[in-house]
Amino acid sequence: MGSLSSPVLLLLFLASAGVIWVAGIKLSDTTDVLAERLHLGSAMGGLILLAIATNLPEIAITASAALVGELDVAVGNILGGIAIQTVVLVVLDAAGVRPRAPLTRLAASLVLVLEGVLVIVILAVVVMGSQLSPGLVFARLDPASVAISVLWIVGLILLNRAGKGLPWREGGDAPDSQPEPRGHSRGKKEKAAGDKGVSTARAALVFSLAALATLVAGVVIERSGEEFFTRQGFSGILFGATVLAAATSLPEISTGLTSTRLGDYQLAISDIFGGNAFLPVLFLLAAVISGKPVLPSAHHTDIYLTALGIVLTAVYVSGLVFRPRRQFLRMGADSIAVLAIYLFGVIGLATIGG
Repeated sequence: MGSLSSPVLLLLFLASAGVIWVAGIKLSDTTDVLAERLHLGSAMGGLILLAIATNLPEIAITASAALVGELDVAVGNILGGIAIQTVVLVVLDAAGVRPRAPLTRLAASLVLVLEGVLVIVILAVVVMGSQLSPGLVFARLDPASVAISVLWIVGLILLNRAGKGLPWREGGDAPDSQPEPRGHSRGKKEKAAGDKGVSTARAALVFSLAALATLVAGVVIERSGEEFFTRQGFSGILFGATVLAAATSLPEISTGLTSTRLGDYQLAISDIFGGNAFLPVLFLLAAVISGKPVLPSAHHTDIYLTALGIVLTAVYVSGLVFRPRRQFLRMGADSIAVLAIYLFGVIGLATIGG
């Protein structure tokens, strides 16, 4: 990439972002079709499949960066990705909610609160893991990345149980929230695919091709983007936490807009929280590939981004509990707070050392 001119690098970056956007839509649609036809539904298999599918760009970037030893880009993309994917909910609140009401008011559910708490707990373990000795490694594994992965799996089990019903009124859903059950948009997508004559084999083929395109585009966007934005004066951590994280969040935006357009507001928030809980699991992948623990070598900026992700998630968890009624600039008060905190957070990120 270093031998290419800046205009060519920018073109590669933008083209890869376009591929990720289109492939992300295909991945979302075919994941829902396959989950319905294979009767995965909201079970663990469906949750894991969706988490992997929507985070394929991050998986590709993490693996690519770990292979060449550029762990700062991988860590910045993972932790910056959590913060900016939370900001995706601001976009969905402003552009995707019909009837006009705050997203968290329509989607309020105790299950979503639990999903947000899982994200916060995992990010707290990220902070703890960053303080451990780099020498704590066995069979290319470090305790922090293993603990995060175990917590994620245990969290999925608990959330799967919670999704089947909680011992609360309305099963944990708030009154006058979305009228149809969470996940109903998946059934609608499957029915639409069936009406068009899309077979399960064809859906699996499209899923595989979209996944391959996303993986390749993820590597290209990281390589071309890092080279281009480094020439513009961006540090690796700032690039990974902002520009790269935003580009790899395109699948979440397309998936979320589809869900909100179909009135499945709970699924839109669940996809974001689920993806954010999954991203730190990629530290295990990076550790296995690179042969050394990632978190003990985290920069101050990485921990800063982790704290930012915790704060942004806590704001939306509060919104799900308090369910704001009023809107400002077509957004709920929680979305405005998240947007302001994120913008100030990025400004603060640029002022601190690695």
